Amino acid sequence: MSVQFQASLFDAEPAVGPALADLGASRRTTLGSGAWVDVRPNWVTGADDLLATLVHDVPWRAEQREMWDKVVDVPRLVHTYLPGTSLPHPVLDQARDALGAHYADELGEPFVSAGCCYYRNGQDSVAWHGDDLGRGRHEDTMVAIVSFGDPRRLLLRPRGGGSSISFTMGHGDLLVMGGSCQRTWQHAVPKTAHAGPRISVQFRPRNVF
Repeated sequence: MSVQFQASLFDAEPAVGPALADLGASRRTTLGSGAWVDVRPNWVTGADDLLATLVHDVPWRAEQREMWDKVVDVPRLVHTYLPGTSLPHPVLDQARDALGAHYADELGEPFVSAGCCYYRNGQDSVAWHGDDLGRGRHEDTMVAIVSFGDPRRLLLRPRGGGSSISFTMGHGDLLVMGGSCQRTWQHAVPKTAHAGPRISVQFRPRNVF
C-alpha cells in the first residue's frame, strides 16, 4: 500500500521523529446540552514517519454494509486495537497515556482502545453518527481523535438536526469530544473534491464504541 503525502509544514527544524506537544494549550468549545470539544492543533509534531508507519503497518480491512437493499463498500479502511493490544508506533502509546493523565479528573478512567480509519482520498468519508453503541448512549464520556495526513473537515451537529459546526483537522492535530457529546451531538467527515490520504486514530475508554 503506497502513500503520497507532502511533508509537514509545521516543523521549522529538520524532523527528528514524532513527539507530543503540551496538552495545556488545548482550546475548549462549549456546544450545549453538556457537550464540549477540545482542540489542540499540531499536538503530534514531526509526524510524517508516524503516518507512513500507520499506512504500511496497520492491518487495514475493508468493510461492507447494507444500504437500499444492496451491499455497498464502506468508504474508508478500518482497524481497531483492543485493550491490551500493542499499538503500531510507540508515540501512540505515549499519546494514549498523556490523554489519560490530562483528562483524569474529568474522565475518571484511562483511554484503552484505539480505532483507526484510513481515508485514502477525498471520496472516503463517514456519515453522521455518534459513538453511542456502548456506554456513550447513557453516560458522559470522551473520544479523542488524532489526525495524520491531509487536512479534512470534521462536522458536528445537534442530534436530531440543526446547524453544524466545522473543525478542520490537520497533520498531528487533536480533537477531543467530551461530556454528553456522543449522545446529544453527531459528527461526520464529509466527502471533498480533492484530498490526499488521511488517517485518524480515535482513543476511547472502556466500552465506548
